[in-house]
Amino acid sequence: MLKHTLSDKQSMSLPEHDSYDYIPGEAKCGLILLADHAGANVPEGYGSLGLGPDQFKRHIAYDIGVREVVMGIAAALGAPLLMGKYSRLFIDLNRGIDDPTLIMRLSDGAVVPGNLNVDAEERAHRVKHFFQPYHDAVDMLIDHHVRNDIAPVLLSVHSFTPAWKGVARPWHASVLWDRDDRLVRPLLKGMRAEEGHYIGDNVPYSGELAGDTLNSHGTRRRVAHALIEIRQDLIGQEEGQREWVDRISRIIADIMDDENFRQTL
Repeated sequence: MLKHTLSDKQSMSLPEHDSYDYIPGEAKCGLILLADHAGANVPEGYGSLGLGPDQFKRHIAYDIGVREVVMGIAAALGAPLLMGKYSRLFIDLNRGIDDPTLIMRLSDGAVVPGNLNVDAEERAHRVKHFFQPYHDAVDMLIDHHVRNDIAPVLLSVHSFTPAWKGVARPWHASVLWDRDDRLVRPLLKGMRAEEGHYIGDNVPYSGELAGDTLNSHGTRRRVAHALIEIRQDLIGQEEGQREWVDRISRIIADIMDDENFRQTL
């Protein structure tokens, strides 16, 4: 399996910042792992946004199971990992700055009192101090690879609810993407080769969202990328998390070691 010993040139540090958690890794493999919705906290000074504690255990606050899964993948592959620290209810890192859902006032039936009176000044404050530093860090990781003549590959991990508005979602996982299919094609092939799993393609969401994380750092920078969505009931517990860590790590390692794939980068 793909894993390397760190060197000063191949690993990199990022400036510490309150908006993200960073686990250093090996640049040599080229892989950069992202988890936009890994955290369910709210920055100091904002209380709980007027919500009860149970709301922060729901999917509206964060991607359930993803933090554990993506940390496991990073450990297995030795890849750098950047994770959003704060709840998507505070600010959604996987949106464009002009997106009206960047700061949600209502999310799946839950009114967010702390967001109801967000004005232009407060919106700009959250963007400057909690949104932009995360995206600057993604760019720094990509730039580090490029400076060292290592082709970067972005893999973002999210999770989705088993049902939406009473309709069951049958997929075990899905791959989201836009126009660049260099990583998508082998990733879908590898995941669909696993027996007993129904793998979707751009469901239950589309990867064609202008201004989202992979559009900004993948499509616009011509960096190979993909987003894996995993159904939350499959990774809500430790056993399922381990299964998906092993599965995704094995598939990604095979892709990254494949010379045909490397030639597309």
